[in-house]
Amino acid sequence: MQYQEALDYLYSRLPVFHRIGPKALKPGLDNTLRLCEALGNPQHQFNSIHVAGTNGKGSTSHMLAAVYQSAGYRVGLYTSPHLKSFTERIRLNGVPIAESDVAAFVTENQALIESIEPSFFEVTVAMAFAYFARQQPDIAIIEVGLGGRLDSTNVITPLASVITNIGLDHTDILGNTLPEIAREKAGITKAHVPVIVGETQAETMPVFREIANLLTSPIVFADQTYTVADTGLSNGVRSITVQSANGATQTLSLDLLGGYQQQNAVTVLTTVEVLQAGLPVSPAAVKKGLRSVVSLTGLKGRFQTIRQQPLVIADTAHNQPGLEALFATVHAIPFATLRIVIGLVADKNRTNVLGSLPESAVYYFCQADSPRSLPAVTLQAEAAELGRIGTTYADVNAALSAALHQSTPDDLIVITGSNYHIAELIEL
Repeated sequence: MQYQEALDYLYSRLPVFHRIGPKALKPGLDNTLRLCEALGNPQHQFNSIHVAGTNGKGSTSHMLAAVYQSAGYRVGLYTSPHLKSFTERIRLNGVPIAESDVAAFVTENQALIESIEPSFFEVTVAMAFAYFARQQPDIAIIEVGLGGRLDSTNVITPLASVITNIGLDHTDILGNTLPEIAREKAGITKAHVPVIVGETQAETMPVFREIANLLTSPIVFADQTYTVADTGLSNGVRSITVQSANGATQTLSLDLLGGYQQQNAVTVLTTVEVLQAGLPVSPAAVKKGLRSVVSLTGLKGRFQTIRQQPLVIADTAHNQPGLEALFATVHAIPFATLRIVIGLVADKNRTNVLGSLPESAVYYFCQADSPRSLPAVTLQAEAAELGRIGTTYADVNAALSAALHQSTPDDLIVITGSNYHIAELIEL
C-alpha cells in the first residue's frame, strides 16, 4: 500500500473515535496487548513518560518533549488527535513519522489487524510503539488518548506518570464526578513509579494518594512544589515567575501564550525535577525548551495567533474547564468587539460548555465535516436559549471569513470548541 491507501484502509475498516465517538472504543487492553505481543512487545523497549489529564495533557507532553530535546536527548512524542496530518501523532525530535513508515506498518500488519479487529486508536498506538522501539529514543513522551486505566497507551511502564488535572469531560465514559474521573486517570499509576499531579483539587487528591500508596508510588503535587505568577505577554512570549518550595525564584518565557499554560509549565518543571537523576536537564535547557515548544515539536492550535488586525486566535479548548481557562486569557487582551467562531461535537454536555462562553460576544456557529459534529443550526438554537446569539455557517472557514468581513482592526476573533473544526482551518 501507498500512504493514502493505508490511511483509507484504516479509516474504512476500523472504528474511529473522532468520527463516531464512544462507539469506537474497544473495552479493555486485550487488543493492544495482542497487537504488541505480535510485534515483539515494543512497549517495553524504550523509556517513556506517560501523560494523562482532562486538560493540558497535549501541551504538557509537547513541553516535556521540547525541554528534553533542548537538553540534547533524542525524544519520541506520541499524541492524539492530529490536526492536519496523521503523521503528527508520532514524532521523533519534532519530525513526524515518514508516510512511507505508516504505509509499511499497515501493509506488513494487515493480516494481524484483520485477525484482531482493533480500533483505529489501538492500531496507531501499536504503530507508535513499534516505531519508537525501532528508533530507540532516549525518552518517549506518551499522551493518553482518553481516561487512563483502560486507554490503549496504558501498557507501558514509564519512568514517571503525569496527570495534569481533573475536570468534567467524557462523563458518559469516565464517570459523573471528579473522584470517579480521577480514579480512571490515576489508572496509569504503576508500582514504584513516581506520579506527578499538576493541580491539587480537594475532591481528587485523596483518590491519587490512595492509589499511589497502594502501589508504593511516590507522589508529588506540582502546585505544592512550585508557585507561579504570570507577568504578562510581551514580544510574542508569556513571561512567568516560578518559585520553588525552598524559595528559589526563576523567570521563564513560554511561546505557548495561553494563561492556562503557566500551570502546565509547573507540571513540566516538577516532572523534570523528579527525573533529574536519570535524565539530567540544565536550567538553560529548561528555559530554551519552554520558549521554543512550537518550533521544536510542531504543536498547533494552543492559543495560536492566525493573523493580526483583527487579532485571530485559534484554540482547541472543547470542554467547560478548558473554555473557562481560555476566556480568562482572552479577557486580559484589549479588544473592541469579541467575535467567537465555534463548533462542538454532539456527544458533549453542551449546557455547561455553552454556559462558560461570554454572553457579550458575537457568535459564528459552524460544524466540522465529521459525523460527530453538532449541526450548526442546533448549536445556534441551544446557544440562543442561554443568550449567546449568532449566525450559522457551513464550515469554519466560511465562519471565519464572515467574522473578518464584519470586524474592525481592533476586534478579537477566537476560533474554538472542537479539535475537528480547528483542524479544517485553511490558515492553521
